[in-house]
Amino acid sequence: MVNVGIIGYGYWGPNLVRNFFAANDCCVKAVADARPERLQLLAKTFPSIAGIKDADDIIYDPDIDAIIIATPVSSHFTLARKALAEGKHVLIEKPMTSSTEEAELLINLAMQKNVMLMVDHTFLYTGAVEKMKQLVDNQELGNIKYLDSTRINLGLFQSDINVLWDLAPHDLSILNYIVRERPYSVNATGITHTNNNIENIAYLTVNYASGFIAHFNCSWTSPVKVRMMLIGGDRKMILYNDLEPTEKVKIYDTGYSYLNDEEIKKVRIDYRTGDIHVPKLETTEALLGMANDFIQCVQKQKQPKSSCHLGLDVVRILEASNESIKHNGREVILESSTVPAVHTNHEILI
Repeated sequence: MVNVGIIGYGYWGPNLVRNFFAANDCCVKAVADARPERLQLLAKTFPSIAGIKDADDIIYDPDIDAIIIATPVSSHFTLARKALAEGKHVLIEKPMTSSTEEAELLINLAMQKNVMLMVDHTFLYTGAVEKMKQLVDNQELGNIKYLDSTRINLGLFQSDINVLWDLAPHDLSILNYIVRERPYSVNATGITHTNNNIENIAYLTVNYASGFIAHFNCSWTSPVKVRMMLIGGDRKMILYNDLEPTEKVKIYDTGYSYLNDEEIKKVRIDYRTGDIHVPKLETTEALLGMANDFIQCVQKQKQPKSSCHLGLDVVRILEASNESIKHNGREVILESSTVPAVHTNHEILI
């Protein structure tokens, strides 16, 4: 049995408590939140779980094996570092930290203490994302050429991070999970309409040495809610609509081919339209799958699907997007990237 303490009972905390309460071989011992009204709500819903005002009382409790952190991003590093230093296994809400430096420090500390550090990228545990990864891995789409994501709605405005840091981690985690190639660079633009230097609309492009490209459209100011992703290959294409109740993934047997016509100095395009296939998906709750993965990996000392290394990759892209927005969309090179055959006019990100 793994004894768990959860820090933060705000927007996402109740979902975490509910699913870890239901997870196998897990006992939620305590939840910490400084707001008395949140602890009162916890007591009504889960009277067997201790409500605690000070997070340190959970971190330094010798009977607790693992800490789940569901607090604002700015507090992730401090809380996680304390917990890891105490030899606790740690799960952090997305995004992992406010910077790559903080993420790397936490990863190194977890290795030194021989404990597990994981990030809650919940979408990796959905049947839809598992099916898309399977299709890409099996080359059913052919060579994938692009990923295009739209995640927009009205609100919820954040006070400490911009819209990319709030919404894009979901789709960046899917990108990094599905695509094996490491990204080369990013371009990003954004704008604030609230005069606080926090972008509420932003566009992010992630570039790859092979020519694959990923684009993300994020907004807190849309009149409609859209959660849609397209993945295009040279054989087939995927439409993923997370708001669809049943047919979340559709596979289009659609594509194009081209031929350079030297006589007329033009490119001839031939289009192909075939059937649409709707695969059957696993319907278990993703957050419960994430909770079970965390507990099992703690018990068996193995790497989870949503590892801290994937969390670091997401933060690295987000940090570079800040740099690009600051310089009006200038391309920013990512660390440890593969240089493409032809690429010029780059800014190096240190």
